[in-house]
Amino acid sequence: MPRFAANLSMLYGEHAFLDRFAAAAADGFKGVEYLFPYEFPAAEIARRLKDNGLAQVLFNAPPGDWAAGERGLACLPGREAEFREGFARALDYAAALDCPRIHVMAGLVPAGQTREALRPLYIDNLRWAAEQAAQAGRNVLIEPINTRNIPGFFLNRQDDAHAIVQAVGAPNLQVQFDLYHCQIVEGDVAMKIRQYLPTGRVGHFQIAGVPERHEPDIGELNHPYLFSVIDEVAAQCGWQGWVGCEYLPARGAVPGGTTAGLGWVRGLL
Repeated sequence: MPRFAANLSMLYGEHAFLDRFAAAAADGFKGVEYLFPYEFPAAEIARRLKDNGLAQVLFNAPPGDWAAGERGLACLPGREAEFREGFARALDYAAALDCPRIHVMAGLVPAGQTREALRPLYIDNLRWAAEQAAQAGRNVLIEPINTRNIPGFFLNRQDDAHAIVQAVGAPNLQVQFDLYHCQIVEGDVAMKIRQYLPTGRVGHFQIAGVPERHEPDIGELNHPYLFSVIDEVAAQCGWQGWVGCEYLPARGAVPGGTTAGLGWVRGLL
């Protein structure tokens, strides 16, 4: 079975963020991911990781003004300096947390702009970020996200993400393959795993039930089958990454809510 990482931005919501590390470890997780670490000192997060025997497998670079609705800066004209400053901060956190992967959110297409017009800037920003990350021994990830959850998001499809990676041409730039987003936008998830995982351009998977984004034992995707496909293809191509559990527990942020919903993974951790 793949290695599963708890997404601490979505799981264990009954706990304060820094207490979610211990909760995830108590349930058997060996790795964690989350959206952003920047509200907390890197040294304190590193201590929580060490105390609980956890690997930090992924987090996001600063996305701009998240509270105001921004969802990344990489495709936005005039924000290049802010993008670079934020990515440098992400690299500092990655070093402190020994995190190999940084997700760079593309951003929302501004009114009056087109994806085609923004694509060269997006590629330039990713090429710069990949160069900086390579010097630090880190990988940069980009993620296609469905436009139901984030209307207007720049990057939506697997084929487009892989074309971007190939256009940038940096070996440490990879795709974050979220099965939930893929199913909503285009479907045919198993065949896309078989198509893209052997290329070396998939750096990370994420999962959630479709359409409610709850546990992956609910909804229209057959996750045990998809895990077996990942296992099969990974064994053939040598992939050794993680699967991030980026879902909202169906029981909500109530005491024990996340733990009670882990029947789908219990025995696999």
